[in-house]
Amino acid sequence: MTERNTFIRSLHDLGLAAWFGGSLAGAVGINGAAADVSDTAQRLRVANAGWARWTPVNLAAIGVHLIGGTGLLLANKGRVATQRGVGASTIAKTALTAAALGVTAYSRALGKKLEQAGDVPVEGGTDPSPDTPAEVAKAQQQLNVCQWLIPALTGGIAVLNAVHGELQRPSQQLPGILAKPARLFGAA
Repeated sequence: MTERNTFIRSLHDLGLAAWFGGSLAGAVGINGAAADVSDTAQRLRVANAGWARWTPVNLAAIGVHLIGGTGLLLANKGRVATQRGVGASTIAKTALTAAALGVTAYSRALGKKLEQAGDVPVEGGTDPSPDTPAEVAKAQQQLNVCQWLIPALTGGIAVLNAVHGELQRPSQQLPGILAKPARLFGAA
């Protein structure tokens, strides 16, 4: 692997690590800590403040991940097209990335709704209380699902990164590349 490819992979992996880790820490730490605030009308404000601080870092992490991913795809386009397993795992990784981007964007939109709600009583960042207004409660319930989907999706991307790493081993490359033409000519 060239120094350029190592740098590109590092961008890709560091961005993904921050996206995954930040979303998981936010679900457990930020939203969980908000429930410890004694004034129920301030809990949402605390959660929103934490997420507002994280959002620019998360945006940068996602951008770095996407730049790195695009660079890797360009650097490995030949392997993606010819090596058995690489194309399929690239498609799966792209689909997971698109889903994670969509859920992240939707989560931010829900977060904006919650920011605009002001000081309403809640149990926690994503847990409404019986006194929470219906629209806020609905947004919290949707956000409760999203907060776990993001680390699940980005974790899936990390698993596929490991698969890609294994497929890059020299012992896997030549057999993987030769398998496609062999199938075309009926030899495999």
